[in-house]
Amino acid sequence: MSDPRPERNRLGRGLSALMADVMGAAGEDEPPARSAPMRVAIDRIRPNPQQPRRAFPQEALEELAASIRERGVLQPLIVRELPPASGQFEIVAGERRWRAAQLARVHELPVIVRDLSDSEAIEIAIVENIQRADLNPIEEAAAYRQLMDRFGHTQERLAEALGKSRSHIANLLRLLSLPEEVIEHVRQARLSAGHARALVTLPDPATAARRVIAGGMSVRQVEALARGPGGPRPRPGQAAKDADTVALEQDLAAHLGMAVTIDHRAGDGSGRLTIRYPSLAALDALCRALNGVGEGE
Repeated sequence: MSDPRPERNRLGRGLSALMADVMGAAGEDEPPARSAPMRVAIDRIRPNPQQPRRAFPQEALEELAASIRERGVLQPLIVRELPPASGQFEIVAGERRWRAAQLARVHELPVIVRDLSDSEAIEIAIVENIQRADLNPIEEAAAYRQLMDRFGHTQERLAEALGKSRSHIANLLRLLSLPEEVIEHVRQARLSAGHARALVTLPDPATAARRVIAGGMSVRQVEALARGPGGPRPRPGQAAKDADTVALEQDLAAHLGMAVTIDHRAGDGSGRLTIRYPSLAALDALCRALNGVGEGE
Protein backbone atom coordinates (compact mmCIF):
# COMPACT_ATOMS: atom_id res chain seq x y z
CA MET A 1 0.00 0.00 0.00
CA SER A 2 1.05 3.62 -0.50
CA ASP A 3 2.32 6.02 2.13
CA PRO A 4 -0.63 6.65 4.50
CA ARG A 5 0.36 10.27 5.14
CA PRO A 6 -1.47 12.88 3.04
CA GLU A 7 0.61 15.47 1.23
CA ARG A 8 0.80 18.95 2.77
CA ASN A 9 1.31 22.32 1.11
CA ARG A 10 5.06 22.84 1.26
CA LEU A 11 4.74 26.61 1.08
CA GLY A 12 2.47 26.63 4.13
CA ARG A 13 -0.47 28.24 2.34
CA GLY A 14 -4.04 27.16 2.96
CA LEU A 15 -6.68 26.15 0.45
CA SER A 16 -8.24 29.62 0.48
CA ALA A 17 -4.91 31.11 -0.67
CA LEU A 18 -4.70 28.55 -3.46
CA MET A 19 -8.26 29.46 -4.43
CA ALA A 20 -7.06 33.04 -4.92
CA ASP A 21 -4.59 31.68 -7.47
CA VAL A 22 -7.40 29.91 -9.33
CA MET A 23 -9.40 33.14 -9.49
CA GLY A 24 -6.39 34.97 -10.91
CA ALA A 25 -5.75 37.11 -7.84
CA ALA A 26 -2.32 37.79 -6.43
CA GLY A 27 -1.38 35.90 -3.27
CA GLU A 28 -0.52 38.04 -0.27
CA ASP A 29 3.01 36.69 -0.06
CA GLU A 30 3.77 36.78 -3.80
CA PRO A 31 6.28 39.33 -5.13
CA PRO A 32 4.42 41.94 -7.23
CA ALA A 33 6.62 41.32 -10.28
CA ARG A 34 5.57 37.67 -10.30
CA SER A 35 1.86 38.46 -9.78
CA ALA A 36 1.38 40.75 -12.80
CA PRO A 37 0.02 39.07 -15.95
CA MET A 38 2.45 38.74 -18.84
CA ARG A 39 2.05 37.52 -22.41
CA VAL A 40 3.80 34.34 -23.48
CA ALA A 41 4.04 32.65 -26.87
CA ILE A 42 1.65 29.72 -26.95
CA ASP A 43 4.40 27.34 -28.13
CA ARG A 44 6.29 28.01 -24.87
CA ILE A 45 3.36 26.69 -22.82
CA ARG A 46 2.73 22.99 -22.25
CA PRO A 47 -0.02 21.12 -20.38
CA ASN A 48 0.51 19.50 -17.00
CA PRO A 49 0.89 15.71 -17.51
CA GLN A 50 -0.78 15.18 -14.11
CA GLN A 51 -3.81 17.31 -14.97
CA PRO A 52 -6.70 15.45 -13.29
CA ARG A 53 -9.12 16.31 -16.08
CA ARG A 54 -8.79 14.14 -19.15
CA ALA A 55 -11.94 14.89 -21.17
CA PHE A 56 -12.19 18.13 -23.14
CA PRO A 57 -15.36 17.89 -25.30
CA GLN A 58 -14.64 19.16 -28.78
CA GLU A 59 -17.94 21.03 -29.15
CA ALA A 60 -17.30 23.03 -25.96
CA LEU A 61 -13.74 23.82 -27.12
CA GLU A 62 -15.05 25.08 -30.46
CA GLU A 63 -17.52 27.38 -28.67
CA LEU A 64 -14.75 28.78 -26.46
CA ALA A 65 -12.47 29.18 -29.49
CA ALA A 66 -15.17 31.25 -31.22
CA SER A 67 -15.40 33.48 -28.14
CA ILE A 68 -11.60 33.86 -28.07
CA ARG A 69 -11.53 34.90 -31.74
CA GLU A 70 -14.06 37.62 -30.96
CA ARG A 71 -12.89 38.86 -27.53
CA GLY A 72 -9.52 37.23 -26.84
CA VAL A 73 -8.54 35.31 -23.72
CA LEU A 74 -10.01 37.37 -20.88
CA GLN A 75 -8.71 35.40 -17.89
CA PRO A 76 -4.97 34.69 -17.65
CA LEU A 77 -3.72 31.14 -17.31
CA ILE A 78 -1.85 30.22 -14.15
CA VAL A 79 1.52 28.68 -15.02
CA ARG A 80 4.84 27.82 -13.44
CA GLU A 81 8.23 28.04 -15.14
CA LEU A 82 9.83 24.62 -15.71
CA PRO A 83 12.71 24.38 -15.34
CA PRO A 84 13.25 27.72 -13.56
CA ALA A 85 14.51 30.56 -15.79
CA SER A 86 14.05 28.40 -18.90
CA GLY A 87 11.33 30.48 -20.53
CA GLN A 88 9.18 27.32 -20.77
CA PHE A 89 5.94 27.17 -18.81
CA GLU A 90 3.67 24.41 -17.53
CA ILE A 91 -0.06 25.02 -17.12
CA VAL A 92 -1.37 24.90 -13.57
CA ALA A 93 -4.88 26.16 -14.34
CA GLY A 94 -6.38 27.01 -17.71
CA GLU A 95 -5.67 24.07 -20.03
CA ARG A 96 -9.12 24.38 -21.57
CA ARG A 97 -8.36 27.99 -22.56
CA TRP A 98 -4.96 26.91 -23.94
CA ARG A 99 -6.57 24.22 -26.11
CA ALA A 100 -9.28 26.56 -27.38
CA ALA A 101 -6.70 29.26 -28.11
CA GLN A 102 -4.86 26.81 -30.36
CA LEU A 103 -8.08 26.19 -32.29
CA ALA A 104 -8.54 29.96 -32.56
CA ARG A 105 -4.94 30.28 -33.90
CA VAL A 106 -3.93 32.67 -31.13
CA HIS A 107 -0.15 33.10 -30.88
CA GLU A 108 0.21 34.60 -27.38
CA LEU A 109 -1.64 34.06 -24.11
CA PRO A 110 -1.88 36.12 -20.90
CA VAL A 111 -0.39 34.18 -17.98
CA ILE A 112 0.32 34.66 -14.30
CA VAL A 113 3.51 32.93 -13.19
CA ARG A 114 3.49 31.22 -9.81
CA ASP A 115 6.31 29.56 -7.89
CA LEU A 116 4.53 26.32 -6.94
CA SER A 117 5.57 22.86 -5.81
CA ASP A 118 4.34 19.77 -7.68
CA SER A 119 1.86 19.17 -4.87
CA GLU A 120 0.42 22.69 -4.98
CA ALA A 121 0.18 22.62 -8.78
CA ILE A 122 -1.93 19.46 -8.68
CA GLU A 123 -4.09 20.84 -5.89
CA ILE A 124 -4.84 24.04 -7.82
CA ALA A 125 -5.68 22.00 -10.94
CA ILE A 126 -8.19 19.94 -8.93
CA VAL A 127 -9.75 23.05 -7.39
CA GLU A 128 -10.07 24.73 -10.79
CA ASN A 129 -11.85 21.69 -12.17
CA ILE A 130 -14.38 21.81 -9.31
CA GLN A 131 -15.27 25.37 -10.33
CA ARG A 132 -16.21 24.23 -13.85
CA ALA A 133 -19.98 24.10 -14.33
CA ASP A 134 -19.84 21.13 -16.71
CA LEU A 135 -18.43 18.55 -14.28
CA ASN A 136 -20.68 15.55 -13.79
CA PRO A 137 -21.46 14.54 -10.17
CA ILE A 138 -18.95 11.66 -10.21
CA GLU A 139 -16.11 13.89 -11.46
CA GLU A 140 -16.93 16.45 -8.78
CA ALA A 141 -17.10 13.80 -6.06
CA ALA A 142 -13.79 12.29 -7.16
CA ALA A 143 -12.18 15.73 -6.98
CA TYR A 144 -13.38 16.21 -3.40
CA ARG A 145 -12.15 12.74 -2.45
CA GLN A 146 -8.72 13.45 -3.97
CA LEU A 147 -8.43 16.74 -2.07
CA MET A 148 -9.31 14.93 1.17
CA ASP A 149 -7.14 11.85 0.69
CA ARG A 150 -4.11 13.44 -0.92
CA PHE A 151 -3.98 16.78 0.85
CA GLY A 152 -5.71 16.09 4.17
CA HIS A 153 -8.59 18.56 3.75
CA THR A 154 -11.79 17.97 5.71
CA GLN A 155 -15.30 18.35 4.34
CA GLU A 156 -15.74 21.46 6.49
CA ARG A 157 -12.57 23.06 5.11
CA LEU A 158 -13.54 22.31 1.53
CA ALA A 159 -17.05 23.67 2.04
CA GLU A 160 -15.70 26.94 3.46
CA ALA A 161 -12.97 27.45 0.86
CA LEU A 162 -15.02 26.44 -2.18
CA GLY A 163 -18.28 28.12 -1.20
CA LYS A 164 -20.17 24.82 -1.11
CA SER A 165 -22.37 23.44 1.64
CA ARG A 166 -21.00 20.54 3.68
CA SER A 167 -24.13 18.52 2.85
CA HIS A 168 -23.49 19.03 -0.88
CA ILE A 169 -19.98 17.64 -0.55
CA ALA A 170 -21.09 14.81 1.75
CA ASN A 171 -23.92 13.75 -0.57
CA LEU A 172 -21.63 13.64 -3.59
CA LEU A 173 -18.99 11.62 -1.74
CA ARG A 174 -21.62 8.99 -0.99
CA LEU A 175 -21.91 8.31 -4.72
CA LEU A 176 -18.36 6.92 -4.81
CA SER A 177 -19.47 3.98 -2.64
CA LEU A 178 -21.78 2.72 -5.41
CA PRO A 179 -20.81 -0.14 -7.76
CA GLU A 180 -18.95 0.92 -10.89
CA GLU A 181 -21.95 0.07 -13.07
CA VAL A 182 -24.11 2.61 -11.22
CA ILE A 183 -21.31 5.18 -11.22
CA GLU A 184 -21.10 4.85 -15.00
CA HIS A 185 -24.86 5.45 -15.28
CA VAL A 186 -24.35 8.75 -13.41
CA ARG A 187 -21.36 9.68 -15.58
CA GLN A 188 -23.46 9.15 -18.70
CA ALA A 189 -26.43 11.06 -17.19
CA ARG A 190 -28.68 8.00 -17.32
CA LEU A 191 -29.15 8.56 -13.58
CA SER A 192 -29.09 11.84 -11.68
CA ALA A 193 -27.16 12.37 -8.47
CA GLY A 194 -30.50 12.31 -6.64
CA HIS A 195 -31.33 8.88 -8.07
CA ALA A 196 -27.89 7.58 -7.16
CA ARG A 197 -28.02 8.86 -3.56
CA ALA A 198 -31.28 7.00 -3.03
CA LEU A 199 -29.68 3.79 -4.35
CA VAL A 200 -26.76 3.85 -1.88
CA THR A 201 -28.66 2.11 0.93
CA LEU A 202 -30.06 -0.70 -1.24
CA PRO A 203 -28.44 -4.15 -0.99
CA ASP A 204 -28.14 -4.44 -4.80
CA PRO A 205 -27.83 -0.92 -6.25
CA ALA A 206 -26.83 -2.15 -9.72
CA THR A 207 -30.00 -4.21 -10.23
CA ALA A 208 -32.12 -1.42 -8.78
CA ALA A 209 -30.44 1.11 -11.10
CA ARG A 210 -31.33 -0.95 -14.17
CA ARG A 211 -34.92 -1.08 -12.94
CA VAL A 212 -34.97 2.68 -12.37
CA ILE A 213 -33.61 3.44 -15.85
CA ALA A 214 -35.94 0.99 -17.60
CA GLY A 215 -38.97 2.36 -15.77
CA GLY A 216 -38.04 6.01 -16.06
CA MET A 217 -38.55 6.35 -12.32
CA SER A 218 -38.37 9.73 -10.56
CA VAL A 219 -36.11 10.44 -7.61
CA ARG A 220 -39.12 10.30 -5.26
CA GLN A 221 -40.04 6.88 -6.62
CA VAL A 222 -36.49 5.62 -6.03
CA GLU A 223 -36.55 7.01 -2.48
CA ALA A 224 -39.81 5.14 -1.90
CA LEU A 225 -38.20 2.00 -3.32
CA ALA A 226 -35.33 2.34 -0.84
CA ARG A 227 -37.78 2.72 2.05
CA GLY A 228 -40.19 0.02 0.90
CA PRO A 229 -40.13 -3.75 0.27
CA GLY A 230 -37.19 -3.40 -2.11
CA GLY A 231 -35.11 -1.60 0.48
CA PRO A 232 -32.81 -3.01 3.14
CA ARG A 233 -34.43 -5.63 5.37
CA PRO A 234 -33.31 -6.71 8.84
CA ARG A 235 -31.79 -10.17 9.17
CA PRO A 236 -33.31 -12.75 11.52
CA GLY A 237 -32.80 -11.64 15.13
CA GLN A 238 -32.00 -8.12 13.98
CA ALA A 239 -34.08 -5.10 14.94
CA ALA A 240 -35.54 -2.93 12.19
CA LYS A 241 -33.40 0.15 11.65
CA ASP A 242 -34.60 3.40 13.13
CA ALA A 243 -34.10 6.79 11.53
CA ASP A 244 -31.07 7.58 13.71
CA THR A 245 -29.26 4.41 12.62
CA VAL A 246 -29.99 5.09 8.96
CA ALA A 247 -28.76 8.68 9.36
CA LEU A 248 -25.58 7.45 11.05
CA GLU A 249 -24.97 5.00 8.19
CA GLN A 250 -25.38 7.80 5.67
CA ASP A 251 -23.08 10.17 7.58
CA LEU A 252 -20.34 7.54 7.86
CA ALA A 253 -20.77 6.63 4.19
CA ALA A 254 -20.41 10.29 3.22
CA HIS A 255 -17.31 10.74 5.38
CA LEU A 256 -15.59 7.59 4.07
CA GLY A 257 -16.92 7.65 0.52
CA MET A 258 -17.91 3.98 0.91
CA ALA A 259 -21.08 2.04 1.65
CA VAL A 260 -21.59 1.54 5.39
CA THR A 261 -24.05 -0.83 7.07
CA ILE A 262 -24.83 -0.90 10.80
CA ASP A 263 -26.54 -4.07 12.06
CA HIS A 264 -27.94 -4.09 15.61
CA ARG A 265 -28.77 -7.32 17.38
CA ALA A 266 -32.09 -7.35 19.18
CA GLY A 267 -31.78 -7.56 22.96
CA ASP A 268 -28.16 -7.07 23.98
CA GLY A 269 -27.41 -3.89 22.03
CA SER A 270 -24.39 -5.37 20.25
CA GLY A 271 -23.96 -5.24 16.52
CA ARG A 272 -21.74 -5.13 13.49
CA LEU A 273 -20.37 -2.27 11.41
CA THR A 274 -19.68 -3.24 7.78
CA ILE A 275 -17.75 -1.06 5.35
CA ARG A 276 -17.88 -2.11 1.70
CA TYR A 277 -15.01 -0.82 -0.42
CA PRO A 278 -15.28 -0.90 -4.24
CA SER A 279 -11.56 -1.21 -5.03
CA LEU A 280 -8.09 -1.66 -3.58
CA ALA A 281 -7.54 2.08 -3.91
CA ALA A 282 -10.61 2.66 -1.74
CA LEU A 283 -9.29 0.14 0.82
CA ASP A 284 -5.99 2.02 0.83
CA ALA A 285 -7.89 5.28 1.50
CA LEU A 286 -9.78 3.61 4.35
CA CYS A 287 -6.54 2.43 5.92
CA ARG A 288 -5.15 5.96 5.70
CA ALA A 289 -8.28 7.32 7.38
CA LEU A 290 -8.04 4.75 10.19
CA ASN A 291 -4.32 5.37 10.66
CA GLY A 292 -5.03 9.06 11.02
CA VAL A 293 -7.60 8.66 13.83
CA GLY A 294 -6.48 10.68 16.83
CA GLU A 295 -3.66 12.47 15.02
CA GLY A 296 -3.41 16.23 14.81
CA GLU A 297 -3.74 18.19 11.59
